[in-house]
Amino acid sequence: MKTSIVSLKARQIWDSRGRPTVEAEVRLAGGATGRAIAPAGASRGAHEAVDLRDGGPRFGGMGVDGAVAAVNGALARALEGRDAADQAGVDTAIVTTDGTANKARLGANATVATSMAVLHAAAAAAGEPLWRHLAGGRDVRLPLPEIQIFGGGAHAGRRTDIQDFMVMAPHAGSVRRALEITADVYRAAGEMMAGRGRLAGTADEGGWWPSFDSNEEALVALTEAIERAGYRPGREVWISLDVAANELFDGSAYRLPLDKAALDSAAMVERVVGWSERYAIASIEDPVSQDDLTGMADATRRLGRRVQMIGDDILVTSAGRIRRIAAAGACNAALIKVNQAGTVSEAKGALDAAQDLGWAAIVSARSGESEDLTIAHLATGWDAGQLKVGSFARSERMAKWNELLRIEEAMGERAHFAGADALPASVAARIRSEGP
Repeated sequence: MKTSIVSLKARQIWDSRGRPTVEAEVRLAGGATGRAIAPAGASRGAHEAVDLRDGGPRFGGMGVDGAVAAVNGALARALEGRDAADQAGVDTAIVTTDGTANKARLGANATVATSMAVLHAAAAAAGEPLWRHLAGGRDVRLPLPEIQIFGGGAHAGRRTDIQDFMVMAPHAGSVRRALEITADVYRAAGEMMAGRGRLAGTADEGGWWPSFDSNEEALVALTEAIERAGYRPGREVWISLDVAANELFDGSAYRLPLDKAALDSAAMVERVVGWSERYAIASIEDPVSQDDLTGMADATRRLGRRVQMIGDDILVTSAGRIRRIAAAGACNAALIKVNQAGTVSEAKGALDAAQDLGWAAIVSARSGESEDLTIAHLATGWDAGQLKVGSFARSERMAKWNELLRIEEAMGERAHFAGADALPASVAARIRSEGP
């Protein structure tokens, strides 16, 4: 059988932070090959799959010799002879071989690199680009980009408490135009901050790393940057926030050093609601911590008709958690990170669970990325509707945006940009009614 796996090997390579990561390579009986690289997150939920790191002094404890050995040993033995075209069967074998709830034995960095490499090999054997292989003959949409302009939190030395200040262009009409709009805003923001002497460099994901005196000052500056670029906030361009509040919660309060504030759950929700009332915000991710279900339900109740309320750390790309959180009235959108789950099939199951609930879904990169292009194809081929990669800078980010442009070109007349329709229905209705 041409799609039988005949070899699997891994190697240590380097991610965008200069830390070791795992690359897996699969070869099939018919000669097709697939290769994929595991990403790594800095802001991580306690319930997500865990990477296997070597510890000790080498590479600051971040070595991946153990994870590489897991691919070359246990996973290679488990997958040899299996049909790469049966992704679900391959991923079941990976999960069974690991045998833990969070991939702790082999490491999610080993399992996700392997799972994605098998997927690439199967697409190559079929003679199709990965997005088309995943689409399986369906018409699928090009995703709405969600792109960082200012970086903070764990990705930027906590220069701001809020992790990501992002923009979306839901009326752009195409990926190409959405990226052009973003390029204008990104450039305007950098020029504006440099002119004010408030620019300190770039964050892990490529966003500007500015010096602000409060978190709200960043929202003011982002609004000004949109206007300086020639667009209208809340018309052509909307703001998206990743609060990453799990990083702010110390067990007793949400601490926002930049605002000199210590807030309980109700006050944290109130602060986010206030920002949403004053600025053109269409999407908010993780406004409270991973275990604050009451706070997330309250935020969703108050904002969910007009704002996309994304769960990341509270959901960790788990179909079971998505259904449980939804039953509590929390969230209306799920962030999908393949390495949070550990395999392609588990991530797809989480996306399906979200969409079955009528939620939106956003395929997402991690802060530690590489030149791997897989998520651009997943967001498109799975018809997720949205893609969050980071900023509009740094080659590990731009490689994915550029791949979306190639996919859009390949679709030709059948290219369809998801735009506002990718958002939860009531939020999409708001966006359409208020702009452009």
